[in-house]
Amino acid sequence: MARTRFDICLDQVLQFEGGYVDHPSDPGGATNLGITRKTLARWRAVTPWWGLAKSEVQSLDRAEAAQIYRGGYWDRSNAGKLPPGLDLALFDFAVNSGPDRAIKTLQGQLKVVADGQVGPLTLGAIKTEIALRGAAGLIDALCGKRLDFLTRLATFAVFGKGWTARVAAIRKAALAAAGTQSSTTVQSPNWSDTMAALSGYKTYIVAAFMLIAGLAQVLGIDLPTLDGGSAGHLIMEALAVIFLRKGLKGDIGNA
Repeated sequence: MARTRFDICLDQVLQFEGGYVDHPSDPGGATNLGITRKTLARWRAVTPWWGLAKSEVQSLDRAEAAQIYRGGYWDRSNAGKLPPGLDLALFDFAVNSGPDRAIKTLQGQLKVVADGQVGPLTLGAIKTEIALRGAAGLIDALCGKRLDFLTRLATFAVFGKGWTARVAAIRKAALAAAGTQSSTTVQSPNWSDTMAALSGYKTYIVAAFMLIAGLAQVLGIDLPTLDGGSAGHLIMEALAVIFLRKGLKGDIGNA
């Protein structure tokens, strides 16, 4: 059976969600496969949540965890209706910081009402944004805002290195899924484009040298390579070339 986008994205998420942990600095408490004790209790309808033994969290298997991720995060974020790449970026953000925050952060980038629901208005705004500017910018912006939020948390000093690496990896995977490169990637300069840009200024460059040579002669500086022309002659020719080219450009532009 063909793997769905949910299956692929869940694999990405679980790369950062290890086995059973109960870190004293983690407000989520006992966690397994990224599922906290409180989340598992809610899923199993155990009230109050602390009535669920930690041993139940420890024995959580991937199959049940996948059901929780699908219902509580993937479907909650309507990620199945998002284009590849953005689905992963939003899904992992939702898992890490909660669906409501992830969705509202995305809506903030789209400049739509931040109601925490990915409905027709948000989906339409996503489609328009990607059509105008491509997916890379939206993915980059979402991941950037996500990292901004994480750096402001009191526990960033403890978990910040891991969170930063996670956001960077998700950004890279999301951009790859979208078939784009990060906007922060430095592109190699195109020499032919550079030369083409300079070619339009060759006349000005020559005229500038002539002007400099004429001024140099006025100041008594001898430039042997430019013998044969008086200072006044060189200056007048340089000015004539500059203004003639400017006039030609204006005529061509108005043609």
